[in-house]
Amino acid sequence: MPRVAFLFPGQGAQKVGMGRDLCASLPAAKSLFDEASGTLGYDLLEVCVNGPAERLNSTAVSQPALFVASLAALEALKASEPAAVSDCVASAGLSLGEYTALTFAGALDFRTGLELVQKRGAAMQAAADAAAGTMVSVLLLEQAKVEGLVAAASSKGVVRLANFLCPGNFVVSGEVPACDEVSRLAEQAGGKAVRLAVAGAFHTPLMEPAVETLRQALAGAALGEMRVPVWANVTARPYSGTNEVKELLARQVVEPVRWEQTLRGLLEAGVERFYEVGPGRVLAGLLKRVLRKAECKNVEA
Repeated sequence: MPRVAFLFPGQGAQKVGMGRDLCASLPAAKSLFDEASGTLGYDLLEVCVNGPAERLNSTAVSQPALFVASLAALEALKASEPAAVSDCVASAGLSLGEYTALTFAGALDFRTGLELVQKRGAAMQAAADAAAGTMVSVLLLEQAKVEGLVAAASSKGVVRLANFLCPGNFVVSGEVPACDEVSRLAEQAGGKAVRLAVAGAFHTPLMEPAVETLRQALAGAALGEMRVPVWANVTARPYSGTNEVKELLARQVVEPVRWEQTLRGLLEAGVERFYEVGPGRVLAGLLKRVLRKAECKNVEA
């Protein structure tokens, strides 16, 4: 069996209708949504299946929704390809997806992971409400060029290079005027800029108010030993142990996501086959930009 790694999606992968087919055909998936609804205090499956999109896309709802939907997809994979699960040698998740990866690996149990994700979403929403911000995807330019655009736009406000996704695909995050300036400069330079449908300037200092809330929530969380290594967004390397988890998860909301480095590290570690577990196919696309011949199977929610 090839060496397998699981990748879990982050915020933005959610879509109205997710979970419908899984819960209709797989009792284990429906059980996760039922348990989540009891913890969250609202019918999560109803929101996932029927929306409205505005509610599902809100940070406070989309984060627990993606967490549960991705773990429901994992239940489908356990049923259809149990060998893939038993042979998995590593896991990673994009931003929010890191919590899903840690839950798969056993560092968090389902309820603890869900409660942390719920608090994370609420804290990030509150920080976004307090300081208006946005995120812009910058395409077709080299990293050094994007870094120069961010430096040039910093006179307009707080702005950071927030996501290193793959060659030619970066996300800039910050205050709206500064992000608008990056967009203008990127188009001038022959690149493409796309405003993302997010509530705030994630992975920048504007999220600092969320850090203490997360630290307090994580301080009381019981952690288990990881069955497989989980690669951290902040460092682009595997956690050295559970002692690192709480601090890096708290810092993650203000630090850039080093996804390309994470993918390259997994490949260098000998991973031969990837599974994107959860809604969407974004992570498979990013992987193909890093290594075109990489094998990635999507396990939809």
